[in-house]
Amino acid sequence: MMLWDRVGRECTKDTAQAALERAKTLGITDFVAATNTGYTVEVLLNEQKKAWPEAELNIVAVTHHAGFREPGSDEMSQEMRKSLAERGVSVLTTTHLFANIERSVTSNWGGLYPGGLVSATLRMFGQGMKVCFEIAVMAKDAAMIPHDIEIMVLGGSGGGADTAVVMKPAHAKDFFDTQLLETVCQPRGKGK
Repeated sequence: MMLWDRVGRECTKDTAQAALERAKTLGITDFVAATNTGYTVEVLLNEQKKAWPEAELNIVAVTHHAGFREPGSDEMSQEMRKSLAERGVSVLTTTHLFANIERSVTSNWGGLYPGGLVSATLRMFGQGMKVCFEIAVMAKDAAMIPHDIEIMVLGGSGGGADTAVVMKPAHAKDFFDTQLLETVCQPRGKGK
């Protein structure tokens, strides 16, 4: 396991390299990566050309849901979506696993909700780790990754990727059956 002394975007290239190296060793060809603008997946694709060009990867890019930043907005441009699709990347834009309708209830009337508790608990291991669990299950529920296999998942903190893990996600209805098999890399603590 590699530990970064920083978080976020500046770790993206190193995280992609570490993820590809470990995936190649394990024979993992299914990747799920958080990306709102396409940047992280672009880096992953560029690093794959160097490290594992012969691999036929199934890459699922998971974005923020529409309206995340402001009502009606989509952070990934149509041009980027088209570019990624042309390179065989599937893009998933949907309601976040841990921030569904329960967040609206909490925002309006207060209180706690299960998704928020799970999210906060996973954040104790880092924002990127929370993102990895969330997007892997979202991709699983969307049938964008095969059932019951090990996948490589990349998540991050505030843009880019700083965490990579090997996991076997479960569907949301069986979330606690999700298996974290190994952590490839992540920031040490909160980073610098």
